Amino acid sequence: MKRIKKKAVSTLNSIFLQYPHKQIYRKPPGHIPGTPVHTGVRHLEDILMTVHDYDEEHYDVIPIENIEKSESYLQSKSKTWIQIRGLHDIETLKNVWDYFDLHPLVQEDVVSTSQRPKVEYYSGHIYIVLRMIVHRDIKVDGKKLQTEQISIVIGPNYVLSFQETNEPIFDPVLKRLQIPTTRLRRFGPDYLAYALMDTIVDHYFHALDEIGEAIEKTEELIINDPKTEHLQKIHALRRELIFFRKSVWSLRDGINSLIRDDSPLISNDIKIFLRDVYDHIVQVIDSIETNREMVIGLFDMYMSGLSNRMNEVMKVLTIIATIFIPLTFIAGIYGMNFDPEVSPFNMPELNWYFGYPLSLLLMLIVSLGMLLYFRRKGWL
Repeated sequence: MKRIKKKAVSTLNSIFLQYPHKQIYRKPPGHIPGTPVHTGVRHLEDILMTVHDYDEEHYDVIPIENIEKSESYLQSKSKTWIQIRGLHDIETLKNVWDYFDLHPLVQEDVVSTSQRPKVEYYSGHIYIVLRMIVHRDIKVDGKKLQTEQISIVIGPNYVLSFQETNEPIFDPVLKRLQIPTTRLRRFGPDYLAYALMDTIVDHYFHALDEIGEAIEKTEELIINDPKTEHLQKIHALRRELIFFRKSVWSLRDGINSLIRDDSPLISNDIKIFLRDVYDHIVQVIDSIETNREMVIGLFDMYMSGLSNRMNEVMKVLTIIATIFIPLTFIAGIYGMNFDPEVSPFNMPELNWYFGYPLSLLLMLIVSLGMLLYFRRKGWL
């Protein structure tokens, strides 16, 4: 059985070697719990590791190739943030995990990039999963809403962060670390973890603003002239909001757990700031629900617009048909062509010199009269 499972893992790894940009969503059934297998896309050629060592008096940034290079910083009294970008190289990451004695389930979740946001407590560290969400102007892989998994590990004097790409999402935190008077330099690693989470949640508001603008633009287009491509936009917005809600909803419970539960790694002073993050997440969820209602309203508006257009078309066709009914009747009467010399009933109009133009004039008078009548009734 173990050989079969190891073979499945090696098969997945061989897929990544042959097709580094192929998305693997699930591990094989019956996989050994705690065995790390990368199930995402290889975004970087090599894993990038950077040590940010700081206290109130200094701040150092040191790129490293292996985790042992960080030992001197971890053994000092300063705080250390190890930023790791890229999740495809299991062997390199395994050295990091073993160095910090991370639980096997944490190792598995870090590289399983379809995890839902959560907070888990282990002996000696806290593991937090979040999803970074950014709304792009240009579609990537057919989607404007881009996401990546962010994993944060809080230890006694360190913070580990794992992300899939090299996107500069934590640049605001890095700029604050350069200023000696900030709370980041004075407080412990739990405050740094809060700052990282707060930065991710702040990106949610920007993504929601972009979605809100897209909803307003779509609404204007539908009001002016509903078309089939507008329905496609509505469904795309609906899918984005469903994905957004799925990625954020469970994070509320995780942050609430950090606030409620007692842990030596989270001080009471930091819980006050975590309450602010919790409040922001509630606002994000409320905005998501509001936008979902607006998208549902867009669909109703689209269907109502189509119905109104159809009613207008039917009204025009009905008016045209109504006008031509008496004209057809007149033309039918004078198109019977009975010979007055044979028939006992005489149609004197057939022998009139001006019979043809008079019949056309009669038709014109009837048509104009009906149009005036429809206008007075408000049907035109």
